[in-house]
Amino acid sequence: MPSKMHLFQVVGRKAPTANDESPQIYRMKIFAPNEVMAKSRFWYFMHQMRKMKKTTGEILDVNEITEKNNRYVKNYGIWIKYNSRSGTHNMYREYRDVELNAAIDSLYNDMAGRHRSRNKSIQIIRTATVAAKDCKRATTTQFHDSKLKFPLPHRVIRPASKEFKSKFLASRPSTHLG
Repeated sequence: MPSKMHLFQVVGRKAPTANDESPQIYRMKIFAPNEVMAKSRFWYFMHQMRKMKKTTGEILDVNEITEKNNRYVKNYGIWIKYNSRSGTHNMYREYRDVELNAAIDSLYNDMAGRHRSRNKSIQIIRTATVAAKDCKRATTTQFHDSKLKFPLPHRVIRPASKEFKSKFLASRPSTHLG
């Protein structure tokens, strides 16, 4: 299933004026479902940090950042700040996934389920790939065992094609394989 969130790099600055012909350029990595939302979040954060908004600034570039290798599972550490009904909280969370965008999807779903927080109230401060020895959460470390097995107790053997399927059989299917 494709990820709902994508990682965008948004580059912008204050619009050049006669006094300041080359204003400072700011670059921000933002998780958003599309390019339009990434630009909107860029201006939201820039207005908080600097005296800039969409009418007094310009966006120079928007790029989607994709992961090079998404063939194996990695541990992701995510530092967030979110607003709850009672106040603002900082939090560190860990997820195991094949790509960062999918881990961020898991984060949003998890935060909605556990803390009833909306996507708009969650600000992702930092993300990092965490080595197995540095993981802190039990939900992540329980999968670090090299001898971990996932048994498949109830497997129904299906025919290779439809022509070998029969409606009535003389014996019950054997679902115990072991």
